[in-house]
Amino acid sequence: MPAGGLRELLRGLDVLSGELPVFDPGAAPPDPAALFTEWLLGAVAAGVPEPHAMTLSTVDRQGNPSARVLILKGLDANGWKFAVHDESPKGRELAARRSAALTFYWPLQARQVRVRGPVAGESAEQSAADFLARSPAARAEALLGRQSSPLQDLAERDEATRKSLEQVDREPGLVPPEWTLYALRPESVEFWQGDGDRRHTRLSYHRDGEGWDRRLLWP
Repeated sequence: MPAGGLRELLRGLDVLSGELPVFDPGAAPPDPAALFTEWLLGAVAAGVPEPHAMTLSTVDRQGNPSARVLILKGLDANGWKFAVHDESPKGRELAARRSAALTFYWPLQARQVRVRGPVAGESAEQSAADFLARSPAARAEALLGRQSSPLQDLAERDEATRKSLEQVDREPGLVPPEWTLYALRPESVEFWQGDGDRRHTRLSYHRDGEGWDRRLLWP
């Protein structure tokens, strides 16, 4: 497709269409975790596909950014939870720089949530429990410990995965020591409600001691 044709195609795609939810920032709770939970449950009820999917953004020692989509594992007083293999690129980046950003996007509702702050590993027991809650196929893939390494061909992948699945069957309680459940303790959380007329509503929370300072932002 010619570059001009692609440009016209992209400009013609619908955005922020349909009936969108109403967001009253004046009625937002004082804690961003409560508002996030409310929005997440709303996304589930609205049938948003994979509403727990999020983009994890990290940087390496040289300051080069990376982003990939992971699954939110939970949310509690320690923060937003996600898990990584320590030998993966994201694991090495988190070891080098203990901070990250999370981005959630629910297009059916034109909603985004951005979370940013330091990360810390949870206990070995919690990490193991997270790993064992994964499907056998997901555990087999993680046990390989080869994420982002060069691959000769798909047959090599399939054979290695087959052997790893057999290991999972033989040792159902096996947990790689490199598997880490992380908690991101937010310093800032932003909620973005899109509007078809571009009158977007943005509410930002910034940590202030043990509480939160809230402010509206221009679209």
